[in-house]
Amino acid sequence: MEDVTSKTWLEVALNGPWTQKKQSGIPIKVEDIVQQGIDCVNAGASIVHVHAYDEQTGQQKDDVDVYKRIIDGIRSKVDAVVYPTVPASGMNPIAQESTGEDRYAHIESLAKDGYLEWTVLDPGSCNISHYDHLKEDKVGYVYQNSERDVRHGMGIARQYGLHPSYAIYEPGFIRLGATLHWRESTLEPVYRLMFSSGFTFGFPPEDYALTAYLNLLDQVAPGCNWMMSGLDVDVIPLIPRVVMEGGHIRVGLEDAPFGCDKSNVELVEKAAEAIQMSGGDLARAAEVRLAASSAKREALAGM
Repeated sequence: MEDVTSKTWLEVALNGPWTQKKQSGIPIKVEDIVQQGIDCVNAGASIVHVHAYDEQTGQQKDDVDVYKRIIDGIRSKVDAVVYPTVPASGMNPIAQESTGEDRYAHIESLAKDGYLEWTVLDPGSCNISHYDHLKEDKVGYVYQNSERDVRHGMGIARQYGLHPSYAIYEPGFIRLGATLHWRESTLEPVYRLMFSSGFTFGFPPEDYALTAYLNLLDQVAPGCNWMMSGLDVDVIPLIPRVVMEGGHIRVGLEDAPFGCDKSNVELVEKAAEAIQMSGGDLARAAEVRLAASSAKREALAGM
């Protein structure tokens, strides 16, 4: 029997919260998001992460019906794990006092209707500042995920059987995320290690940084599924190391350096080629689903 846990997952993040002012190539219209999602899966991606937009204003809008149209549109043509985001003060036009119930309302509705397999769950808070803005003395903002909000999101994940996708902006996110996963009894989370060249959070995309994260994961979340990604960053140079270490990759215009002149499909094709050139074998969606549930159990059984 083929070992699906050894295959490399490739995720594409199609648009993010940036609007086309920061990343001109991102898809905004539902039909464009759907088509790019389909094209990226055909190019090698097995996971698609999307932000829904108000097509009139060009601003993110986490609307249940819009997400349903996107998810249905992609899944009607290809098999993929498709999952949305949650809004956050500073990144999106929501009230600063929004609660976890407010932020995860669309996630719960989509999960209740059977649309989701994964959910975004970022176990921590940090300052979001960009070097270009700091040069102009512009103040950044706090990406805030209170423990109460995180626990609320985990409750939804547990109730509906969703795998949490942890965005790890700082090492402390791993420690809290691993402990809360144990406390809240969710399905296995995916630790998505966030690197950046343009923002000041966490680590730059350097080999020593990946080593530090992997050492911490070995200590607090042995055998977990992990993925390299980030914001305003090019992770392609580290793909050989990621494949060698048994990790996974996320690319796309949400994560790419601002002003990227490549399309989502081109970014996926480049990453897929790098994975295969590094000896990796791309996983399909069915293999991701199986590996997401079995990898840690198998790793612990062998300890």
